[in-house]
Amino acid sequence: MAMIKITIDGHPIEVEEGSYVLDAAKKLGIEIPTLCHYPHMVPYAACRICSVEARDGKGWTKIVTSCNYPAWDGLEISTDTPRVLNARRMNLEMLLSRCAPIPVLQKLARQLGIEKPRWGLGEDTCILCGMCVRVCDEVVGAHALEFSERGIFRKVATPFEEESGDCILCGACAKVCPTGHIVMEDIEQREIIHDEITLGPNAAISIPTRQAVPNVPVINTEYCIHFNTGGCKVCSMVCPKDCINYEDTEQYEDIKVGTIILATGFNAFDPSPLKQYGYGRYSNIITAEEFEMMNNASGPTGGKILLANNKEPHAVGIIHCVGSRDTNAHPYCSRVCCMYSLKLAHLIKERTEAEVYNFYIDMRTPGKGYEEFYERLSNEKVHFVRGRVAEVTDWAMTPEEEDRLVIRVEDTLIGMVRRIPVDMVVLSIGLEPHKDAEEVRRLFNISCSSDGWFLERHPKLGPVSTFTDGIFIAGACQGPKDIPDTVAQAGAAAAEAMVLVDKGVVELEPNTAYLTEEFCSGCKTCIPLCPFSALSFNVEKKISAINEALCKGCGTCVAACPSGALQQNLFDDEQIYEEIKGVLNYV
Repeated sequence: MAMIKITIDGHPIEVEEGSYVLDAAKKLGIEIPTLCHYPHMVPYAACRICSVEARDGKGWTKIVTSCNYPAWDGLEISTDTPRVLNARRMNLEMLLSRCAPIPVLQKLARQLGIEKPRWGLGEDTCILCGMCVRVCDEVVGAHALEFSERGIFRKVATPFEEESGDCILCGACAKVCPTGHIVMEDIEQREIIHDEITLGPNAAISIPTRQAVPNVPVINTEYCIHFNTGGCKVCSMVCPKDCINYEDTEQYEDIKVGTIILATGFNAFDPSPLKQYGYGRYSNIITAEEFEMMNNASGPTGGKILLANNKEPHAVGIIHCVGSRDTNAHPYCSRVCCMYSLKLAHLIKERTEAEVYNFYIDMRTPGKGYEEFYERLSNEKVHFVRGRVAEVTDWAMTPEEEDRLVIRVEDTLIGMVRRIPVDMVVLSIGLEPHKDAEEVRRLFNISCSSDGWFLERHPKLGPVSTFTDGIFIAGACQGPKDIPDTVAQAGAAAAEAMVLVDKGVVELEPNTAYLTEEFCSGCKTCIPLCPFSALSFNVEKKISAINEALCKGCGTCVAACPSGALQQNLFDDEQIYEEIKGVLNYV
């Protein structure tokens, strides 16, 4: 595109031919008021507040709308002449005559010196700019809004003024509406929907976590407007590096590596099966993860701790060990629940005036500064009740319990059953292995503990190694642990992997099995028995074959071989006989 020179308020600027005056003014830092401009839609000039005066330097002059007036070589623009200001006042007064005193219009009126509109004020909050209709058509591609009626009855509505099935609830119309006429609200008038609080980012394109590797944005195709309607593509318009590729798909690549570190993490326990806690039955019973999202400043409540009726709670109960130390769920301790429960209690006391109750079985604070934090919470007047919660119900027995949740618990420190009314219950859920842990275990030929966590070679001497050389584990996939322990274990696993990479060779155990081929009958008895997949069948020779790099010398195949073709180094028959003779010499 050819470059041309224009002048705005005496300031020369070089722009592309055909670009719009409003965009050129923004580059110079000159503010031109407008109510109907969106950079990713074709300019429409519905409000006409962006009027400017155009000249050619030869006496020709004209009032034009800057948002859709194309620049041409030698164009001179004035944005603050009396003629321009009068045109803006006239257009704004006409808008005010049909609209209520909306803040955005009142602000413009003050800037233009309009104290009292000549034709009075209206009652509508829509200025008929068409931004909502155009963004729904041009950007989103949903076509769920349109103009209806004509003349003074003209308005924005859905087709046939009925509930539209084409609306995808993207909120684009509400976002571009300059007056706030369109708002997003729940159709059932619910203020806070706890069970719909998402734990992930609110946008369809975002960086999954701050520590994500690689640290780049990812498009969630389920929520992306483009993948739902074929429209939008705003992210590709604003990306300066043209990094957005909507045609990109998942790809599987074969990568040859020398070592593998498994860091698959954990699943948060789903408390739904534990009916006594009422999760999913009462709206103000939420999990610790849902509370974290609510407490986040960028979350659905803006960081405010609110009940389902949009009010602040007066009392909050935090129940420890939900899904942990429970024979009906997981018998092990999840290690992190006590400390993050104390953190939640601190946040509630910090942000609200609510009374906070911690219901615990045993308080476990085995970390640096953890016990001190526990003492700090005690000084903050957080209530600690020792005992497993029997149930959470809304059955009231006293006037104080009316319209509240009641936690029934045996307080073992005072030896009695208590009923404590609260407004909100936070369930401190435990950690559990991924559902596909067994599948991953088989894929990498490692072992799992009885609880489903990946099993290390030795709990003290080999905490990151597995029984398969070159496969290491790190983090909560090996067992419940907090962040410091996870980081330390990850560093250890990386160091172990680097040792193998740096050495360049792998030392094998000397007690591997070996095969005497002439004795092998090809019965294949040994192949399915090998826990390390070190045995295979040689189709050409019709006998078994051993991969010594995979063999760990467990001896299972040797014991099972019916022909005695399989033997084990350091443990063959002659060596065993000699060992027995050596022992008998001392008898």
